[in-house]
Amino acid sequence: MRITAEDLEFVRPGRRKVLDGLTWTVEPGVTGLLGPNGSGKTTFLSLVVTLLPVRKGRLLLGDHDLSTAVGRSGARRMLGFVPQRFTLAGELTVTDTVAYAAWVHGLARRECGRAAERALDLVALSDLADLRTRVLSGGQRQRVGIAAALAHDPRVLVLDEPTAGLDPGQRLRVREVVARLGQDRTVLVSTHLIEDVAHLCTTVGVLAGGRIEFHGTFPELEALVEDTSGESAYGSGFERAYDRLIERIGERA
Repeated sequence: MRITAEDLEFVRPGRRKVLDGLTWTVEPGVTGLLGPNGSGKTTFLSLVVTLLPVRKGRLLLGDHDLSTAVGRSGARRMLGFVPQRFTLAGELTVTDTVAYAAWVHGLARRECGRAAERALDLVALSDLADLRTRVLSGGQRQRVGIAAALAHDPRVLVLDEPTAGLDPGQRLRVREVVARLGQDRTVLVSTHLIEDVAHLCTTVGVLAGGRIEFHGTFPELEALVEDTSGESAYGSGFERAYDRLIERIGERA
């Protein structure tokens, strides 16, 4: 299921234009969304997951037009969202947490237990199903959050900084989960971590100045720097390419 934005604009209170004619199509698979702080990534995600209204331009989730109440209602059944910060009820078990999410998303009560089992299997947490969430590690909690977002079997999964604050081993396991999910879903990952994009995303979009200024593959972005052979000890060729792209956008502004 595609996410399609056409000439999308969004103005914050105080008349600051955050998105300015953003046009972009996110295809099935895992797509990374990069951009400097304040570029509008969170605003765009909030529009996609219907937390903010679409007032100018078009934003479609499949055939669902998110500028209409009917379109937003239909899209929510197709959406799973894991925000950067979320809380888990420490006294609930892992299974009960995910089953409750399934119920909130409209599944019949009798179906929620089975839905939780399927979602936990997808994130490789079936062996922890009976544990209280308060005893989980950071990486395990993140995977419970993803399972909760998957409980109603959405076709589109939106993840905001899914590996932030995790240690290298935890990041690796979360990436493995997300990569598997992208095999039969549209997964949009907003991140500041270049490693997430390099090892996870099939395509990447760079949001700056309220628009998508680059859309392509990891090697295509890296190629924006003509010579990546002399990589600095402080960063990769991809990081240099990304940094140079942001500089060029700033020079045009």
